[in-house]
Amino acid sequence: MDKQNSRFRWIVFASVMFTYLLMASQRTAPGLITEQVMKDFNVTATTIGLLTSIQFFVYTGLQIPMGILADRFGPNFFLVIGAILTGIGTIMYSLGTDEIVLFLARILTGTGDATIWVNMVLILGQWFKVKEFVRLIGLAGMTGSLGFLFATVPFSILINLLGWRGAFFSAGLLLCLCGILLYFVLIKKPKQIFLTKSAAVKEVIPREKTFTILRRIFSNRQAWALFFCHFGIVGAYVGFIGSWAVPYGMDVYGMTRSDASQLIMIGLIGALIGAPLTSWISSRLDTIKRPYVIVHTMILLSWSFFLLFKGNPPFSMLVLLFFIIGFGYGASALTFAVVRQSFPMIESGIVSGFANTGGFLSAVLLPSIFGYILDHFLTASGSVGNGYYYGFITPVIFSMIGVIGVICIKEKRQMKNMTQN
Repeated sequence: MDKQNSRFRWIVFASVMFTYLLMASQRTAPGLITEQVMKDFNVTATTIGLLTSIQFFVYTGLQIPMGILADRFGPNFFLVIGAILTGIGTIMYSLGTDEIVLFLARILTGTGDATIWVNMVLILGQWFKVKEFVRLIGLAGMTGSLGFLFATVPFSILINLLGWRGAFFSAGLLLCLCGILLYFVLIKKPKQIFLTKSAAVKEVIPREKTFTILRRIFSNRQAWALFFCHFGIVGAYVGFIGSWAVPYGMDVYGMTRSDASQLIMIGLIGALIGAPLTSWISSRLDTIKRPYVIVHTMILLSWSFFLLFKGNPPFSMLVLLFFIIGFGYGASALTFAVVRQSFPMIESGIVSGFANTGGFLSAVLLPSIFGYILDHFLTASGSVGNGYYYGFITPVIFSMIGVIGVICIKEKRQMKNMTQN
């Protein structure tokens, strides 16, 4: 019995997905305690923006190198280490006594988080047949959104029960335990079960030089179109949710932290619906680009409405806007469907990392830019409302870049062939 026919593959799937859920939650969970951290450590909004950005900066910078390393040396070891690093970083964050410790903690968390997506995709590819893989990669995308969802009301309740330090310490400890679990599930147990197969699996595959592959990708128009497409749809959402969404609800609408996190949860529900629904629509229409252009246009219009209403739209509209923006983020899985359609399998990992770099580059930039604008207007006029209003110019510009990127995509009508292979 090989890996792709064994029942053990479902244990692998469950273990990896649970770890991914927890790691994804720690991307945005610090946004729940922005006000508390500013008070406890006496730091400015700009510092909080940089604190959020540093994690995404590390994540972004490691995407392409991680794809190369995972391809060369296998994904299992990197995923185990990544879970443990994320756990240690989260524990450090909970024990931090000054802002330097907080920065170091988020660097560790970002390093660990950078291992999850590329290695998870490769692991699922090893353990599941092609038809199973196509279905499960959609579930993997939904799991990431569930992680963000966990970092809203559930984690907010945990913060209320244990305090923010106790909540983050518990999450970090659980992630370290997940790393140990993954060691047994991905490395130790398979050696025992598939011992006779290990020699046969290893074979020498001739490879191009990494520099040659990277040079070809960096000069490819389609790769850059995907980069900018992902830049516009992912970062504005992830960057805002992970830093300023909860303070925005509290400052502009007078919500409690729990109420604001419930508002954010609506966006995450949109993300959960967006991933499978847009994939289904694309497969039915036999086109990825057309529905994706519509999604990007909806996202641009949604962020623009924040400007139209001076940063303070009616509450019912606010709920709808967050749902649409979240829906668009869920639809970002279509980026990787285009990657698979446009590039050979031997390059799809690196191209996926390149596109993902675009998405999280904007997640690096937005919190810092937004925080700087808030500080400027708070100092100049004492009005945080004006700060949020002008801050929303940033996601509008990012969304415009995304629209340009998705329009520049050249689509090959191979959807039916993709689903059959």
